[in-house]
Amino acid sequence: MDVVGMLEAASLLVPEGVATENDVTVSDVWEYLAHDEWEVAFDLLEELRGERSAPSGFWEELGRAAGMLRLERSREWCRWRGAEARVGVIRAELALRPAGETFRRTPIPGAGVLRPMWDIGNRRDDGTCELDIAVLWVEFADDLAPGARAPVRLLPLTAARWSHLAHGDRIRLYESAEAGGTATILEVRPPSPGEEYAPRC
Repeated sequence: MDVVGMLEAASLLVPEGVATENDVTVSDVWEYLAHDEWEVAFDLLEELRGERSAPSGFWEELGRAAGMLRLERSREWCRWRGAEARVGVIRAELALRPAGETFRRTPIPGAGVLRPMWDIGNRRDDGTCELDIAVLWVEFADDLAPGARAPVRLLPLTAARWSHLAHGDRIRLYESAEAGGTATILEVRPPSPGEEYAPRC
């Protein structure tokens, strides 16, 4: 399938009546596709499904189109959103400790590369801390420097172990024996309707 076909397939998964804050609808996407404005159509589709629930199939089609358009970060973002459709969304405000207080001296890469451990409150039978792994995506930035803070998204390795988290909970990031940062949960959403858990990260 060519890039136009992939974008058309993704647009068919946008429900009628869905519009952006600027009143962009799927009709506008089709208009740009008709004029071979593929990247504009791609951007509008991504915006249309922004924070709304979308099936993983939508993000898979959009991700394939991004790959063909050589939009690598967009391709990874679509892959990420497809995984969130299957496991749910966890957003948090992460504050990293300054350089010199932990082993990290360089920025955390933003596009779902780092898989740190987190203290999310789970404990072993003897009461000691049991850390859990989640991949980290920095929102609105390419990376996050030591000492900085930013909203992030987390994709757990084992989603069921994170199901107790709620807005306002505080969790700690670990890349070594010392906590490298603290995050406050901003949002927790379940998987998209009809999706089954299937980790792909």
